[in-house]
Amino acid sequence: MTSTPRTVDLAFEAALHTDSDTALDTGASLLAADPGADAELERRGREFVAAAWRRGWQPADVVRIVRRDLDDVHLRLLGALVHAQAPDDVVRGPRWRAQLDELDPAPAPRADRFTHATAVLELYRLLLRLPSLEPLDEPQRSRAPESRMLTRIRALLAKAEGTGFPEEAEALTAKAQELMARHSVDEALLSARAPAPDTPGACRIGVEAPYEQAKAVLLDAVAGANHCRAVWNEPLGFSTVVGFEGELEVVELLYTSLLVQGQTAMTKAEAAQRAGGRKRTKTFRQSFFAAYAHRIGTRLARVAETQVSDDLLPVLASREVAVTARLDRMFPETTTTRLRGVTDAAGWNEGADAADRAQVKSRRPLD
Repeated sequence: MTSTPRTVDLAFEAALHTDSDTALDTGASLLAADPGADAELERRGREFVAAAWRRGWQPADVVRIVRRDLDDVHLRLLGALVHAQAPDDVVRGPRWRAQLDELDPAPAPRADRFTHATAVLELYRLLLRLPSLEPLDEPQRSRAPESRMLTRIRALLAKAEGTGFPEEAEALTAKAQELMARHSVDEALLSARAPAPDTPGACRIGVEAPYEQAKAVLLDAVAGANHCRAVWNEPLGFSTVVGFEGELEVVELLYTSLLVQGQTAMTKAEAAQRAGGRKRTKTFRQSFFAAYAHRIGTRLARVAETQVSDDLLPVLASREVAVTARLDRMFPETTTTRLRGVTDAAGWNEGADAADRAQVKSRRPLD
């Protein structure tokens, strides 16, 4: 009788190194016919997960790829697999632990053996093919509890996204962004008064279709205004943001908020266009988001220049040097790209107007 490891080997040889549906069916049939192979199949999955971590991936990165390329059942399989592998993993930092907490550890409901085996092989095929990424090297030190300021910001944005009243959402978002600016400046003040031994960190933020190029421009603007740097990986759908921890959290929050505002404004603009007899078009939306990102960048840069007094310039310059050095080590070669598909004048004008209305105002400059 065929041994259990041999069954898994044969299934992998048939299914994992080709895109053929016939080969996938062959591998799934082998696994479905051998219930004794289940434990070995799960053990191999934990090995694939560990290999992805060694190649620089983090849980949220893999979730984005699985969500983009596969289905909900694969996300459930991934969540259970990552949690099963976690006890064997090395000690990770707080951002990693937060990503684990967001993954559902409950296994997916079992379908028939063939269907289940097919889904497992599809997931393993994706894990096996993940390329190597730049390691983020999250610090292993314990992380201080999240500040009350960031807790308030998260709560305000959650309320803004959950309310059905546009005026209330705008007021909540404006308050959140005021607190964001205050938090970023206060972080710099603490560094100026009592320099900490911290070094710049890095995180990855999803930048996904549609309008991903304009979204990458928007994230780059948000990062720059908060003393961070961003590098976009278009094929894998994310940007790596390098900066100090406090600023990284602000970038994530502000970028998310501005995306919500931009999407809401674009929906209203399209409704007005349709009322005027114009059909909804992809070029309108692309041009809208491109203009929105460009104008938001201009506004954020202008606001950032007003936030600090002369006595803070040396510490901010020092932090910028550290961030740039870390970025250069991670990405010794980068290229620039130009926005594509910006051809709709109405979309551009509407996007620019929406950016002018977006809430990016912060508190008065420090004395």
